[in-house]
Amino acid sequence: MQRYRHYGTSFPPEPSPAPVEEISAEEEVYTEEEVYTEEEVYGEEAEPLIQEEAEPVVQQTGVKEEEASQTKEEVQPIVQETGRKGRDLFPPEAPQHTFEGFSCCSTVNKSLHAIKDLVHTEASCEVKEGKTAVESKNGKSSERGGGEGGGGTGTKYSMFTWFVVLALLGVWSSVAVVYFEVVDYDSVMARAKQFRMNFSEVLQGKLTAYDTDGDGDFDVEDAKVLLGLKAAEKPRVGDSPEERAESSPSSAPDEDDEDEAAAPPLVEDDFVPDDLRDLHPEEDRTEAIDTTGVLLAERRPEESPAESGRYLTSSKFSRQSEVEAENPSEPVEPQSDSPQEAEGKPEEKLKEKAKKNKPKLLNKFDKTIKAEIDAAEKLRRKGKLEEALRAFESLVQQNPQSPRARYGRAQVEDDLAEKLRSNDMLQKAINSYREAAELPDATSDLLRAALKRRAERQQFLGRVRGSLATLEKMVQIFPEDIGLKNEMGVAHLLLGDNKGAGRVFGEVLAVAPSNGFAKVHYGFILKSENRIAESIPYLKDGIESGEPGTDDGRFYFHLGDALQRVGDESAYSWYELGHRRGHFASVWQRSLYNVDGLKAQPWWTAKETGYTDLVRTLERNWKTIRDEALAVMDQKTGSFVPEEENLRERGEWGQYTLWQQGKKVGNACRDVPKTCSLLEKHSEATGCKRGQIKFSVMHPGTHVWPHTGPTNCRLRMHLGLVVPKRGCKIRCTDQTREWEEGRVLIFDDSFEHEVWQEAASYRLIFIVDVWHPELTAPQRHSLSAI
Repeated sequence: MQRYRHYGTSFPPEPSPAPVEEISAEEEVYTEEEVYTEEEVYGEEAEPLIQEEAEPVVQQTGVKEEEASQTKEEVQPIVQETGRKGRDLFPPEAPQHTFEGFSCCSTVNKSLHAIKDLVHTEASCEVKEGKTAVESKNGKSSERGGGEGGGGTGTKYSMFTWFVVLALLGVWSSVAVVYFEVVDYDSVMARAKQFRMNFSEVLQGKLTAYDTDGDGDFDVEDAKVLLGLKAAEKPRVGDSPEERAESSPSSAPDEDDEDEAAAPPLVEDDFVPDDLRDLHPEEDRTEAIDTTGVLLAERRPEESPAESGRYLTSSKFSRQSEVEAENPSEPVEPQSDSPQEAEGKPEEKLKEKAKKNKPKLLNKFDKTIKAEIDAAEKLRRKGKLEEALRAFESLVQQNPQSPRARYGRAQVEDDLAEKLRSNDMLQKAINSYREAAELPDATSDLLRAALKRRAERQQFLGRVRGSLATLEKMVQIFPEDIGLKNEMGVAHLLLGDNKGAGRVFGEVLAVAPSNGFAKVHYGFILKSENRIAESIPYLKDGIESGEPGTDDGRFYFHLGDALQRVGDESAYSWYELGHRRGHFASVWQRSLYNVDGLKAQPWWTAKETGYTDLVRTLERNWKTIRDEALAVMDQKTGSFVPEEENLRERGEWGQYTLWQQGKKVGNACRDVPKTCSLLEKHSEATGCKRGQIKFSVMHPGTHVWPHTGPTNCRLRMHLGLVVPKRGCKIRCTDQTREWEEGRVLIFDDSFEHEVWQEAASYRLIFIVDVWHPELTAPQRHSLSAI
């Protein structure tokens, strides 16, 4: 039995900022102490001009040689110290950094050397220029080219120099960032674009309330109406936005609008608007558990035929009818001229309805720790199950008297069991549901939810008796709940206790005679007891009620079969209805446990099946097989068991089974060893978990009702062993054939077939079921046994 089905977006780390070299305080000396002319900064050619200009000035002022020499001595130490500091900025022995095989970048190295040469040039220029003392006419001396009294030219060019230095450092940083791809610019731009698109979508949704022309959005025409530049046009009832756009040429979109409409923005999962309710107001009522501790209707994941190898009897039509049946008399809301009213009223009604129907799971104590419960529940809903489990376990340890904390832990364990495909974890969840329900202060809604889920998971594990005990406890606590009694009746049916189920459904019908669910199940029980005529009205009324759980292929199957047995020709009308609602592959092929997409035809040839070796083996050794079967029949040991599926209208029909559901039946092969040894070489027959290998003997006067097999996953072979010349025939769909001794007939028993034995003596055949040839090896391995 298949227990479970097989059930992110990451961002790169933010780039670390590029390293920035620190400038020592010593470097600031140049910004205030050194003064250059523009020629001194950019070339060596300015040196002669400085020397020629300095000498006449000294002569003209009449400064004494002693004063001049003294001035030179004062200037020289300063210049030498300054030049040494300039050289220390870029020492020649400094190591050169490399990045993956190349020296930073040739451009960067050239830039650094240019800065170095520039600083050396400044130092040399200051040595040549010095601080020349000049004597004014009034006998006062002044320093030409001084730092503070030189009109500010020195500071200007010094700032320019450092601007060049910083610019080159910026270039180096940019090259490093681009080369090492520190920033993922594509991702940044993409997220910025998505944010713009999503923000635009959210904003458009908010502005829809101001849609005056009824085209579904807020555009230029709506703005004109709001500004009084254009009269508002009421949309015609029944017209679509496209029709209104075609009928109104003034509101036709321009080329830019058409481009935007042709490519709607894609919204990624990682985009989170400011308020999620702006985009999805209905999400508040579709989750299993909300943060207020209220249990809502839980969505069950659908199981596809490709995943499980078979589909359930209820189809998409049955699910649709169940939804429609919940509100059969729901009035249709009249269309309002105001889009705002048309959108607001249904949402408000649904919210009010959901709010009234929300069960209350928090008692007084749980409300005091509601914040902690909500935080843990939020983790569960986000899929962070391990963190959620730790959070709920911590809550249970700190607050052992909290039913909501234990119920939350049970839910997380339930989800983890599904994720990990672990029956052990599922058993923990079952125990936790019980613990939550046994606390004295649990609310009635939490008690109901915990016990109901516990019963469902017990059934899932095949522990039907435990599930029945849980349901019986619930019925004692909630005796007026008809639904619980119906579920208890189904549990009896799963145990094979038809009498107990009939008693429960009879009690329900005594209280609620029109309950469709109880009617179809009660009719099903009556038919299984061969009370055919009595079962028909219950089955028919139950299906016609349209209540949830009544649109099931089994009920159409048994209603049609009952009508056929009483000679009512309306049987095929019900088969047709079941086919239209997706329960049957066709009116003829009415099996309920199917794999979708398999080739379907009533009669097959050996070549079509691909099992020619098996067919050849059976036909070549048919006499050996016949002799062993006759020996078993002559012993009269009761090996041939009467047919027990209630398929006979009259007569005697016995079977002797060798393999069933892909396994040998006891010591059956001991009496027919040669037959079994012939078959053991063919796994398509002995390994067919949805079939049988058996002898079938039918005595004169036997008639088998029209019926179908349970699944389309097998084909059935009939090898004639003892066949009277006349009176034995089999019909499959609308084609009738007869057996021949030593020959194999192959048909698909998921199609309707019927058998007559009107000969004067018994008929003996050998039945071998094989896998449908189009089933793959994984499918054959994973399919459950029937």
